[in-house]
Amino acid sequence: MVHLCDVSIGMEGYLSKYVLTLYVTGTSPRTRIAIENLNRICKEDLIGKYELEIVDVLEHPQRAEDERILATPTLIKQLPPPLRRVIGDLSDKDKVLLGLEVRPGSSSSSPNASSEAP
Repeated sequence: MVHLCDVSIGMEGYLSKYVLTLYVTGTSPRTRIAIENLNRICKEDLIGKYELEIVDVLEHPQRAEDERILATPTLIKQLPPPLRRVIGDLSDKDKVLLGLEVRPGSSSSSPNASSEAP
């Protein structure tokens, strides 16, 4: 499964757009929750400023290996730099936004989503 969502791109706006890839495993409940959470976050906080690709690691194992995906769901922000990763079901919106460097974050913590630099 590879899906592209909400691609609004012009060359002048390319650097201000978030290029995101969500790596998931199959159609598990955890996968569904992560996709729903990410879609909600993108629609509420990245309005028209994102490109989202969803990659099923069962269908594209080489791609997951190339990106060094060790756990799913894993969200990768490729643009704007720096590259960032958020691992988990993305249920903690503030932590996801902080991990993606979308806004200065709060210090809320949740075991369901963690961020790390590559």
